[in-house]
Amino acid sequence: MSGLLNKRPLAKAFAVITVGGITTYAVSRCFSRSAFAESPMPKRVFGKGPAFVYLQLHSSENVNHNTKRLCFRLPGGESAQSGLDLTSALLTFSKPAGSWLPVLRPYTPISKLDKPGFIELLIKKYPNGKASTHLHNLRPGDSLLFIAGISGFSWTPNKFKHVYLVAGGAGITPIYQLAQGILDNPIDKTRVTVIFGVNTEDDLLLRSELDAYKQRYPDRFNIHYTVSRPKEEFSPERGIRSGYITKELLAELMQGPSEEDTKVFVCGPPAMETALLGSGSSGKGGNGILEQLGYSKDKVHRF
Repeated sequence: MSGLLNKRPLAKAFAVITVGGITTYAVSRCFSRSAFAESPMPKRVFGKGPAFVYLQLHSSENVNHNTKRLCFRLPGGESAQSGLDLTSALLTFSKPAGSWLPVLRPYTPISKLDKPGFIELLIKKYPNGKASTHLHNLRPGDSLLFIAGISGFSWTPNKFKHVYLVAGGAGITPIYQLAQGILDNPIDKTRVTVIFGVNTEDDLLLRSELDAYKQRYPDRFNIHYTVSRPKEEFSPERGIRSGYITKELLAELMQGPSEEDTKVFVCGPPAMETALLGSGSSGKGGNGILEQLGYSKDKVHRF
């Protein structure tokens, strides 16, 4: 993955790119940033269709050795909101220094989607990652072009009694956005179980936020961490396990397909997704761990 990107199929994103093509950049250059500032901005900055909005970086915070939390200011100030629906990403347009071609990448916001004035992204920098390196080099006051919002799974409150959210590494961002959206909605009573696997304890991104939800909603929300390369021995009692997300672990933590009105959401590195979902696009090759546990494809969604 490049950055903490939402790995949904990019059909809608490519539709935007196909329409604009290389002229996307040319069109954006025809409008100065002052033109964006002078135009009346809607309260919902992103909605359906292209947006082509420059957002100014408000703050940049180091989270660990390779991840930053970037907070962008929405045009319109406190009266503006993102306008995104739950399980959405934002398509960004970068022109890294020394690169002949622009780079487009989707990233999942981690801030509340109705947060006034700002939107936050969690960006992991990858070796030779053009977009993630460019975003890590941004400084407060710099601007980034956001092309459009990308809709994901159409979430309906209380459609499921229980959802399992399985994340690996950088794949925690869409998983966290969904958990946050469910738990912060007073009319949504869906139970949420997150299973989060990483390489080291330092890679447990958003841990404080997830632990805070566990404290607030102990009867509705549960979080299980597992670390494949721990520096010390962990135990379930401490809230952290050692090892990978395996068939045995999921069989222990999940109630199985006989549980009524459930849905499993998955997002993580390619190797993890292949193990859980099977080979082929979107796991259509079958024979993944979830299928072995009895979960049919209609009960699983891959971000």
